[in-house]
Amino acid sequence: MALVTFISDFGDQDHYVPAVKAKMLAINPQLNIIDLSHHIKSFDLEQAAFILKASFRDFPKGTVHLVAVNTTGEMTQGYIGAKLEEHIFIAPNNGILSLLADKEPGILVKFADIHVQESSFPAKDILAPIAAKVASGAAIHDFGGPLDQFKKAMPRNPKATREFITGHVIRVDRYGNAITNISKELFDKLNPGNFTIEIGRERLDRLHNGFGQVDLGDCFAYFNSLGLLEIAINHGDAGSLLGLRFESVVTIYFNP
Repeated sequence: MALVTFISDFGDQDHYVPAVKAKMLAINPQLNIIDLSHHIKSFDLEQAAFILKASFRDFPKGTVHLVAVNTTGEMTQGYIGAKLEEHIFIAPNNGILSLLADKEPGILVKFADIHVQESSFPAKDILAPIAAKVASGAAIHDFGGPLDQFKKAMPRNPKATREFITGHVIRVDRYGNAITNISKELFDKLNPGNFTIEIGRERLDRLHNGFGQVDLGDCFAYFNSLGLLEIAINHGDAGSLLGLRFESVVTIYFNP
Protein backbone atom coordinates (compact mmCIF):
# COMPACT_ATOMS: atom_id res chain seq x y z
CA MET A 1 0.00 0.00 0.00
CA ALA A 2 1.42 3.39 -1.05
CA LEU A 3 0.88 5.35 2.16
CA VAL A 4 2.03 8.92 2.84
CA THR A 5 1.35 10.98 5.95
CA PHE A 6 1.46 14.75 5.61
CA ILE A 7 2.11 17.32 8.34
CA SER A 8 2.57 21.05 7.76
CA ASP A 9 2.16 24.54 9.16
CA PHE A 10 0.04 25.58 6.16
CA GLY A 11 -3.38 25.76 7.82
CA ASP A 12 -6.50 25.02 5.77
CA GLN A 13 -7.48 28.43 4.40
CA ASP A 14 -5.05 28.61 1.48
CA HIS A 15 -4.13 26.53 -1.55
CA TYR A 16 -0.95 25.05 -0.08
CA VAL A 17 -2.25 21.73 1.24
CA PRO A 18 -4.28 20.78 -1.85
CA ALA A 19 -1.43 21.87 -4.12
CA VAL A 20 1.01 19.52 -2.39
CA LYS A 21 -1.49 16.66 -2.49
CA ALA A 22 -2.22 17.31 -6.15
CA LYS A 23 1.48 17.12 -6.95
CA MET A 24 1.76 13.72 -5.27
CA LEU A 25 -1.43 12.35 -6.81
CA ALA A 26 -0.33 13.47 -10.28
CA ILE A 27 2.64 11.12 -9.85
CA ASN A 28 0.63 8.26 -8.38
CA PRO A 29 -3.18 8.58 -8.24
CA GLN A 30 -3.31 5.47 -6.04
CA LEU A 31 -1.51 7.12 -3.13
CA ASN A 32 -3.24 7.05 0.23
CA ILE A 33 -2.45 10.44 1.81
CA ILE A 34 -3.20 10.79 5.53
CA ASP A 35 -3.28 14.27 7.07
CA LEU A 36 -1.64 14.35 10.49
CA SER A 37 -2.16 18.07 11.04
CA HIS A 38 -1.95 21.30 9.08
CA HIS A 39 -2.62 23.49 12.11
CA ILE A 40 0.94 23.57 13.41
CA LYS A 41 1.82 27.04 14.60
CA SER A 42 3.91 28.73 11.92
CA PHE A 43 7.53 27.48 11.97
CA ASP A 44 6.96 25.57 15.24
CA LEU A 45 9.25 22.54 14.97
CA GLU A 46 8.58 21.34 18.52
CA GLN A 47 4.80 21.19 18.08
CA ALA A 48 5.16 19.37 14.77
CA ALA A 49 7.71 16.96 16.23
CA PHE A 50 5.43 16.20 19.17
CA ILE A 51 2.51 15.23 16.92
CA LEU A 52 4.72 13.27 14.55
CA LYS A 53 6.54 11.46 17.36
CA ALA A 54 3.25 10.60 19.05
CA SER A 55 1.78 9.05 15.91
CA PHE A 56 4.29 7.80 13.35
CA ARG A 57 4.95 4.42 15.01
CA ASP A 58 1.25 3.56 14.80
CA PHE A 59 1.41 3.54 11.01
CA PRO A 60 2.64 0.46 9.11
CA LYS A 61 6.38 0.11 8.70
CA GLY A 62 7.48 1.54 5.38
CA THR A 63 5.10 4.49 5.60
CA VAL A 64 6.47 7.69 4.06
CA HIS A 65 6.09 10.79 6.23
CA LEU A 66 6.14 14.14 4.41
CA VAL A 67 7.17 16.90 6.82
CA ALA A 68 6.50 20.44 5.57
CA VAL A 69 7.13 22.73 8.55
CA ASN A 70 9.45 25.74 8.24
CA THR A 71 10.64 24.54 4.84
CA THR A 72 12.38 27.78 3.87
CA GLY A 73 14.71 30.27 5.51
CA GLU A 74 17.99 30.22 7.37
CA MET A 75 17.07 27.27 9.60
CA THR A 76 16.75 24.93 6.64
CA GLN A 77 19.98 23.48 5.30
CA GLY A 78 18.78 21.58 2.27
CA TYR A 79 16.32 18.69 2.13
CA ILE A 80 16.81 15.15 3.30
CA GLY A 81 15.39 11.68 3.44
CA ALA A 82 15.83 9.45 6.48
CA LYS A 83 14.93 5.92 7.48
CA LEU A 84 14.11 5.74 11.18
CA GLU A 85 12.61 2.67 12.85
CA GLU A 86 11.55 1.30 9.44
CA HIS A 87 9.73 4.53 8.56
CA ILE A 88 10.78 6.96 5.82
CA PHE A 89 10.83 10.72 6.43
CA ILE A 90 11.04 13.34 3.68
CA ALA A 91 11.77 16.69 5.28
CA PRO A 92 13.72 19.92 5.37
CA ASN A 93 17.06 19.68 7.15
CA ASN A 94 16.04 22.07 9.93
CA GLY A 95 16.39 19.93 13.06
CA ILE A 96 12.90 18.48 13.26
CA LEU A 97 13.97 14.87 12.66
CA SER A 98 16.33 15.00 15.64
CA LEU A 99 13.32 15.52 17.92
CA LEU A 100 11.57 12.29 16.94
CA ALA A 101 13.78 9.67 18.64
CA ASP A 102 16.93 9.24 20.68
CA LYS A 103 18.51 6.96 18.09
CA GLU A 104 20.14 8.06 14.85
CA PRO A 105 18.45 7.27 11.52
CA GLY A 106 19.58 4.02 9.92
CA ILE A 107 19.79 5.72 6.52
CA LEU A 108 20.33 9.42 5.90
CA VAL A 109 20.35 10.99 2.44
CA LYS A 110 20.82 14.57 1.30
CA PHE A 111 18.82 15.18 -1.86
CA ALA A 112 20.99 16.04 -4.86
CA ASP A 113 20.89 19.39 -6.59
CA ILE A 114 19.15 17.89 -9.60
CA HIS A 115 16.10 17.24 -7.38
CA VAL A 116 16.36 20.50 -5.41
CA GLN A 117 15.27 23.26 -7.75
CA GLU A 118 14.98 26.89 -6.74
CA SER A 119 11.48 27.27 -5.40
CA SER A 120 9.37 29.49 -3.18
CA PHE A 121 7.20 26.43 -2.50
CA PRO A 122 9.63 23.56 -1.77
CA ALA A 123 6.98 21.38 -0.13
CA LYS A 124 5.27 21.10 -3.52
CA ASP A 125 8.20 21.37 -5.90
CA ILE A 126 10.85 19.35 -4.01
CA LEU A 127 9.45 17.25 -1.17
CA ALA A 128 6.12 16.13 -2.65
CA PRO A 129 7.54 14.50 -5.82
CA ILE A 130 10.18 12.61 -3.85
CA ALA A 131 7.66 11.47 -1.22
CA ALA A 132 5.27 10.23 -3.92
CA LYS A 133 7.99 8.34 -5.77
CA VAL A 134 9.41 6.76 -2.61
CA ALA A 135 5.93 5.70 -1.51
CA SER A 136 5.50 4.18 -4.97
CA GLY A 137 8.61 2.03 -4.63
CA ALA A 138 11.68 4.18 -5.27
CA ALA A 139 14.52 4.25 -2.73
CA ILE A 140 15.59 7.45 -1.03
CA HIS A 141 19.12 6.68 -2.30
CA ASP A 142 17.78 7.33 -5.81
CA PHE A 143 17.51 11.03 -4.99
CA GLY A 144 20.85 11.82 -3.40
CA GLY A 145 23.91 10.66 -1.54
CA PRO A 146 24.76 9.71 2.05
CA LEU A 147 24.76 12.43 4.69
CA ASP A 148 26.91 11.92 7.79
CA GLN A 149 25.17 14.43 10.03
CA PHE A 150 21.88 16.27 9.91
CA LYS A 151 20.91 19.45 11.69
CA LYS A 152 19.90 18.85 15.28
CA ALA A 153 17.64 20.76 17.63
CA MET A 154 18.00 20.70 21.39
CA PRO A 155 15.19 18.66 22.98
CA ARG A 156 13.61 19.86 26.22
CA ASN A 157 14.52 17.27 28.80
CA PRO A 158 13.43 17.32 32.45
CA LYS A 159 15.92 17.85 35.26
CA ALA A 160 15.96 15.08 37.82
CA THR A 161 17.57 14.33 41.17
CA ARG A 162 16.63 12.00 44.02
CA GLU A 163 14.63 14.87 45.52
CA PHE A 164 12.66 16.15 42.52
CA ILE A 165 11.90 16.12 38.81
CA THR A 166 11.35 19.44 37.08
CA GLY A 167 9.81 19.37 33.62
CA HIS A 168 7.76 21.57 31.36
CA VAL A 169 4.46 21.57 29.56
CA ILE A 170 5.17 20.65 25.95
CA ARG A 171 1.60 20.72 24.65
CA VAL A 172 -1.82 21.96 25.78
CA ASP A 173 -4.34 20.04 23.69
CA ARG A 174 -7.72 21.25 22.46
CA TYR A 175 -9.38 20.05 25.68
CA GLY A 176 -7.01 22.12 27.80
CA ASN A 177 -5.09 19.09 29.07
CA ALA A 178 -1.43 19.91 29.73
CA ILE A 179 1.02 17.28 28.52
CA THR A 180 4.48 17.43 30.07
CA ASN A 181 7.87 16.01 29.14
CA ILE A 182 8.08 13.97 32.39
CA SER A 183 7.99 10.29 31.48
CA LYS A 184 6.56 7.44 33.52
CA GLU A 185 9.86 5.63 33.12
CA LEU A 186 11.76 8.45 34.83
CA PHE A 187 9.10 8.86 37.52
CA ASP A 188 9.05 5.13 38.34
CA LYS A 189 12.83 5.09 38.55
CA LEU A 190 12.99 7.87 41.19
CA ASN A 191 9.67 7.64 43.04
CA PRO A 192 10.16 6.44 46.67
CA GLY A 193 6.40 6.13 47.18
CA ASN A 194 5.40 9.58 48.41
CA PHE A 195 5.39 12.62 46.16
CA THR A 196 3.82 16.00 45.51
CA ILE A 197 3.16 17.37 42.04
CA GLU A 198 3.33 21.16 41.94
CA ILE A 199 1.72 23.05 39.06
CA GLY A 200 1.55 26.74 39.80
CA ARG A 201 -0.57 26.99 42.98
CA GLU A 202 -2.04 23.52 42.55
CA ARG A 203 -0.71 20.55 44.56
CA LEU A 204 -1.47 16.91 43.80
CA ASP A 205 -0.24 13.96 45.85
CA ARG A 206 -1.58 11.03 43.88
CA LEU A 207 -1.91 9.72 40.35
CA HIS A 208 -5.01 8.40 38.61
CA ASN A 209 -5.45 6.12 35.63
CA GLY A 210 -7.83 8.37 33.74
CA PHE A 211 -10.89 10.60 33.73
CA GLY A 212 -13.25 7.92 34.98
CA GLN A 213 -11.60 7.91 38.41
CA VAL A 214 -12.35 11.53 39.31
CA ASP A 215 -15.44 13.69 39.70
CA LEU A 216 -16.44 16.40 37.25
CA GLY A 217 -14.37 19.52 37.82
CA ASP A 218 -11.58 17.71 39.67
CA CYS A 219 -7.97 18.46 38.80
CA PHE A 220 -5.81 15.36 38.55
CA ALA A 221 -2.61 13.93 37.11
CA TYR A 222 -2.03 10.73 35.19
CA PHE A 223 0.38 9.17 32.73
CA ASN A 224 -1.18 9.22 29.28
CA SER A 225 -0.96 6.71 26.44
CA LEU A 226 2.38 8.21 25.43
CA GLY A 227 3.80 7.51 28.89
CA LEU A 228 3.97 11.24 29.71
CA LEU A 229 2.62 13.03 32.77
CA GLU A 230 -0.55 14.92 31.95
CA ILE A 231 -2.46 17.44 34.05
CA ALA A 232 -6.19 17.65 33.41
CA ILE A 233 -9.50 18.81 34.81
CA ASN A 234 -12.39 16.45 34.20
CA HIS A 235 -14.72 18.31 31.81
CA GLY A 236 -12.66 21.44 32.36
CA ASP A 237 -9.83 23.38 30.77
CA ALA A 238 -6.71 22.89 32.89
CA GLY A 239 -4.67 25.14 30.61
CA SER A 240 -6.91 28.15 31.17
CA LEU A 241 -7.93 27.49 34.77
CA LEU A 242 -4.40 26.74 36.00
CA GLY A 243 -2.65 29.22 33.70
CA LEU A 244 -0.70 26.48 31.94
CA ARG A 245 0.85 26.99 28.53
CA PHE A 246 3.84 25.80 26.54
CA GLU A 247 6.97 25.78 28.78
CA SER A 248 5.04 26.12 32.06
CA VAL A 249 7.03 24.46 34.84
CA VAL A 250 5.81 21.27 36.50
CA THR A 251 7.75 19.85 39.46
CA ILE A 252 7.41 16.54 41.28
CA TYR A 253 8.88 16.59 44.77
CA PHE A 254 9.71 13.26 46.37
CA ASN A 255 8.94 13.00 50.06
CA PRO A 256 11.14 10.71 52.23
